[in-house]
Amino acid sequence: MWTFLPFPALYKIFQHLDYKDLLSASEVCQSWYEVSRDDFLWKKLFFLHFGIDKSVPIISGKTWYEEFKRLCYNVPVVQTETCNEHRHQVLHVSFSHNGKYFATCSKDGYVLLWNSTYPVEIKYSRDMNSFSWKYTQYSQFNESDTLLLVSGVHFGTPHSTSGEIAVFNLMAGFELQCRVVNKPYDIYGTWYNDQHLLSGDLHWLAHLVSSSSLWLNKASQEAESEHVPITHNMFRFYNRNASSIRAIMIAKCLPNSEFATGDEVQEEELFFFEDRRQPPEHGNPVSHRDINAVQCTHDSASVSVDNSKVKSSNVDLGNPIWYNSDYRQVESEFCDELLEDSDDDFEEDDFGKDEVEDESSEEEGEQLTRSDKYLIFTTGYKTYTPHQIGFKRIKPFTFPKRLDPGPSLKERLILRERKKELLRQSSPPPDPNWLDFESVADRFDKIDHVIDLHGHIVGMGLSPDHRYLYVNSRSWPQGYKISNPLDPPPIAQEIDIHVIDLVTLKQVGTMLRAHKAYTSNSECFFIFLDVCNQYVASGAEDKHGYLWDRHYGVCLVKYPHADVVNSVAFNPKDPEMLVTTSDDHTIKVWRSRSKVKELNLFGGGASLPTGIEFRKNRSKDSTQKPSTLLLHHSLVWTGMDSQARSPLSRE
Repeated sequence: MWTFLPFPALYKIFQHLDYKDLLSASEVCQSWYEVSRDDFLWKKLFFLHFGIDKSVPIISGKTWYEEFKRLCYNVPVVQTETCNEHRHQVLHVSFSHNGKYFATCSKDGYVLLWNSTYPVEIKYSRDMNSFSWKYTQYSQFNESDTLLLVSGVHFGTPHSTSGEIAVFNLMAGFELQCRVVNKPYDIYGTWYNDQHLLSGDLHWLAHLVSSSSLWLNKASQEAESEHVPITHNMFRFYNRNASSIRAIMIAKCLPNSEFATGDEVQEEELFFFEDRRQPPEHGNPVSHRDINAVQCTHDSASVSVDNSKVKSSNVDLGNPIWYNSDYRQVESEFCDELLEDSDDDFEEDDFGKDEVEDESSEEEGEQLTRSDKYLIFTTGYKTYTPHQIGFKRIKPFTFPKRLDPGPSLKERLILRERKKELLRQSSPPPDPNWLDFESVADRFDKIDHVIDLHGHIVGMGLSPDHRYLYVNSRSWPQGYKISNPLDPPPIAQEIDIHVIDLVTLKQVGTMLRAHKAYTSNSECFFIFLDVCNQYVASGAEDKHGYLWDRHYGVCLVKYPHADVVNSVAFNPKDPEMLVTTSDDHTIKVWRSRSKVKELNLFGGGASLPTGIEFRKNRSKDSTQKPSTLLLHHSLVWTGMDSQARSPLSRE
């Protein structure tokens, strides 16, 4: 009798079933299967289980069933590996573009290169202490995944800001290819294109006034002669109130991007939308601690929050990312491109043979780019802490192949004597008044656009298509007046996430109180985040990493550690794999239930730990052991897949 119930009756009954019961019912017969796949049933379950705002539309081209399955079965949540090879705090992790490798940096002074296949294992290791490095702090692969940029901090006085960048050749057995001075060290450095990188230098001009120079460097610095250039000074920026350029990155210039072109800088404010005798420092602290003698500790109650702009949410489910209509409109127009992952295999023989589109040679020099790029960085104006994001558009230019040797030695000596004679006959020119920016402005490059986040910026990450910039910041109290640039405002004990559209330079998304942070201004450090097509992830000071769905904005998983989580990174070729690094000296690899099943890790009775999932109605699941729960999820969804291919008919 049950098999002959009409569709409306079955639909009415199935409305009262949980997703597991609904999947079980689909195996009874063909008619039950067809009713169980009705998308309105899965839409109701989707919003019920994940606490998503019902105004958020589904991803174009997807069904609610497919999205429910993805958030249950394809999110990296299973801890498949724990690596303890570093002997100190692990500060950063980055993946190669082909997804085959990832690199980790640590305060033990080592950089490790790992194979990302299961189980992960070390391919190369290099101790940078031999180069007077205190620790390694950041790494980045070039476009063709043939070179690895590693940034580090030099040994020195407690207030030293000196750092260095090293480049390793992945095709030559991790051979060190070049070293470049980098100051302050929290500029980090970045690839400009496949064979050139950017570094920084800092010069103090007057009290609280300095200049930041950005240098373009060849990744291979073997010079044929003294006339072969290996560096080029790209920009020189004016810094006031003890601020400086930090955390630089390069983004592609997308069509229709809006940038300032006049003389005045456009500014937009976004409000809320190794000394062993001392205690160990967490993370990678800011470089200008020496100019802030007063150490401030503030209670979180001293920082006010504009609650009127915080939408109500279930605390147990984690705070979501709220996007405005502009983001939704762009996402709907480019959804297919945004969410499409490339599954092309990258062969070993392809190493170094990728066609780099922005590399070409000309007779008079080397054309580095064929299109504009963006230089993005953190800076300041009101105080030394980085509270602004600066943008500078880089036009295509030619890197000379040879330097003009200039006048001969004899001619230079004659010119020098003439200058000395002129100085003896007249008074020397007065020194520039560096404190008066207007009088020296022509000596510096102008920043095209500035966005003020009204808080301490502690992390930035680009979306894979370079359309959006995700920013971690700790807000200042609203209306706070800064009287002393060396005494910045108290910062919140929560980290907010802001989403900025790099075409319109407007904020299109925000998440208030995304996760906890406890350090004060003088001890604040970078918390790295990462963005893939489907998800956003970030470290946190509350001993967890976090993952949000990028489209729905909902927080899905917390990844536990024993100490601060400094960095997270998705595998670019497999968003179902995430790596987290922590001050607890460990690296944890997280994979989805789908990947765990594919790797056949259910056998042997071993219990695999899982992250903390933010889901409603999980009381039944929570009573099961991790291994049992994983096996249960795998069998449920695998059964549904087989049913979808050839539904059973038991009539």
